[in-house]
Amino acid sequence: MRKQLTAYISLALAMAIVGSSVVVGKLMVETIPVFLSSGLRFLIAAIVLVILLFCFEKGFPALTKKDVFVLLIQSFTGVFLFSICLLYGVGMTTGMESGIITSTTPMAVGILAFFLLKEKIEKRMALGIVLAVMGVMTINLFGAGGDGGNPHALLGNLLVAAAVVGEALFTLLAKMLSPHISALAISTFVSLFGFLFFLPFAAYEALSFDFSAPGIVDWSYVLYYALIVTVLAFYLWYSGVTKVPAGISGIFTSVLPVSAVALSGIILKEQFTFIHMLGVAFVIGGIFVTVLKKETAKDSQHLAS
Repeated sequence: MRKQLTAYISLALAMAIVGSSVVVGKLMVETIPVFLSSGLRFLIAAIVLVILLFCFEKGFPALTKKDVFVLLIQSFTGVFLFSICLLYGVGMTTGMESGIITSTTPMAVGILAFFLLKEKIEKRMALGIVLAVMGVMTINLFGAGGDGGNPHALLGNLLVAAAVVGEALFTLLAKMLSPHISALAISTFVSLFGFLFFLPFAAYEALSFDFSAPGIVDWSYVLYYALIVTVLAFYLWYSGVTKVPAGISGIFTSVLPVSAVALSGIILKEQFTFIHMLGVAFVIGGIFVTVLKKETAKDSQHLAS
């Protein structure tokens, strides 16, 4: 019983951290450009993950050409494009709405699996997708940008939705990797490749960036993203997901929008409206309906990116 409770706490904390990344990302890009902050984040995360990989698994696993290709595509869609769309998106919209939209990933995976892998969409999954779409449409039509109060909110929400697609592609591509590649190794490789994708753009931004302008707090956002979101959340999730059924672990993804909404209100001082409450209710309902079906634990590997 104690082991199960510890697993539940680990899963909840992991999702709470992922939800907090939306708020931290919004604060981070206010002072440090998207490409530069992301490049530094993945450099730090990659260094830490390589050390962990050598400590726990004694080095890099052998990779086939197919594995390398899939890891590159995973990193491009689920790390590079995901980070760009999310960080630019949260800069245009609210942290609350960003958090609600990013929590629709399980449904996005189901839709893409249907079109790309020809997997059948069960009635439960279809209902979950409908509820999630209703939640996203509610906040887009009636949320921050719905009344013209923020002319960039709709574009920001669309960019966050595009980030969700990138994350969903990451999850689907993971199914194509050799089974001998561990989650820690996958996280290490995609972080390394992610850093390489960001490197030329980060270097360009660094040439004209005043590194003395951001304060200690601003730089701490980059460290938080690298060490807490990328490394710690990964560890917490996988330490919990191996001890409970996949369907149970999936339910904990509903902590993500709750965390994002709560922290946006506390830290960003954003107002939580009835529209947000309605959107959250639809999305969480969709998550619960969706994850009650049998899933593999591997489907949540983007936590490490």
